[in-house]
Amino acid sequence: MTAAALPPVQTEPATGAVDPARAALMRAANINPRTGLATDYLNHFNEAVMLLEMIPDMPECAEDFLAWKPLSYEEHFTATNFKARDLVIEAYETADPVIRERFDHLTKSMTEILLAVGAAMREAKQDATRTRLATQATGWLKPLIAQAGGMINGDLEPEPVPDEGEVDEVDAVDAIMASF
Repeated sequence: MTAAALPPVQTEPATGAVDPARAALMRAANINPRTGLATDYLNHFNEAVMLLEMIPDMPECAEDFLAWKPLSYEEHFTATNFKARDLVIEAYETADPVIRERFDHLTKSMTEILLAVGAAMREAKQDATRTRLATQATGWLKPLIAQAGGMINGDLEPEPVPDEGEVDEVDAVDAIMASF
């Protein structure tokens, strides 16, 4: 069965639950039927964190990290040629708007951290500065990735992500750069 032939999202009026056939298709594609989200998207961020973690021992990995480019949820599944990408994207588009908004805000925050760290690394002249940036960014990103995973898996209520004015990681990156 192709993604184009998939039945439309059917929910039971009383419970809002996804019908069993649809839920089975979603689980087969590694989509959580309750949230409509797939953990595979987090691989995009985990890849960046893995590269950041390598920088202290192998400073040349900074170049690999700097090659990382942000991808939206849809772009990630299209770029990776994910087998069930049409279903994954459709499930995302029809996910609970509150969950999706918080998830998108969280992944936007992760992307902004990675971009700010990348910009700072491009300016850094010393490996010690890159190492400090990589270490700090890893500390910021891992809890956010775990929170995103929890949201995807429906294991916890999504915590509100701070408004842009409350996020201070970019200021912290600037402070690290100023100390060198």
